[in-house]
Amino acid sequence: MTGSIVVGVDGSGRSLRALIWAAHEAASRGRALRIVHVLPPAHAYATTPEGRAWEAGQHDRGVVDEAITVVKDAHPGLEVTSALPSGAPPAALLSEAEHAHTLVLGAKGMGGFGSLLLGSVALQVVGHAVCPVVVVNYLTTGHNRIVVGTDGSTHSDAALAYAFEQASLRGIPLQAVHAWTRPGLHGLTTAGALDEAARAHRKDLEDWLAPLTRQHPEVEVVKHLPEEDPMLALARASDRADLLVVGSRGRGGFRGLAMGSVSHQLLQFSQCPVAVVRPHRTPHAG
Repeated sequence: MTGSIVVGVDGSGRSLRALIWAAHEAASRGRALRIVHVLPPAHAYATTPEGRAWEAGQHDRGVVDEAITVVKDAHPGLEVTSALPSGAPPAALLSEAEHAHTLVLGAKGMGGFGSLLLGSVALQVVGHAVCPVVVVNYLTTGHNRIVVGTDGSTHSDAALAYAFEQASLRGIPLQAVHAWTRPGLHGLTTAGALDEAARAHRKDLEDWLAPLTRQHPEVEVVKHLPEEDPMLALARASDRADLLVVGSRGRGGFRGLAMGSVSHQLLQFSQCPVAVVRPHRTPHAG
């Protein structure tokens, strides 16, 4: 297990943003960066194996070489490796994830990464990768805040651990968002019951945070408990964040986050990179 930061590139502007984010992440953690370009099944105009091999050598190698140049210019001392696997992009990326600390992808791309955000590639990679997957739609800096969504599920526990690690690494505050809906039929309830529900949700959030605040006393934590749909609350919070962290699934409003309509909306409308974290493998320290 190499523990590299792995980034998928395809020569598009979107994958360039993912490359920039991944290179910064690798440099910050003192880890190697692995640049992966998935070869499509066939190349545009080549009709022979020799012709396809020549096109691959000219175009696909050029995509990787350009990515390496961009990274080396920004981070001269960073260890960089590369790979050009062939086949179905989801399978190739999931194979890379087996040995990665984090897998980073652009929100959309061309060629093997076509329709990455809204198609089956994103669903399979985000839903099944064993390591955290960061989808970069926008590059954001200067907000000095990590946002994490939490609902008490095992998946959101993994997201919390990753978010605390990111906040500690960057030396910036963490905003923990726990969105909830009021009890009662159609939201109709008494003021007393509403206050009690709010107190109960705040206590739950404090209990979920307690082990990690003890582990990371250096991280300033801001608690946010909006009475709102979780996806909307997180999308709003992403507008003032450098990274949004969510579990791959959850309970209540987070159910099916990695595989259903909520993930599509959140990955599409987040105003910052989104990290999706699964519970069975937490990130390595550092």
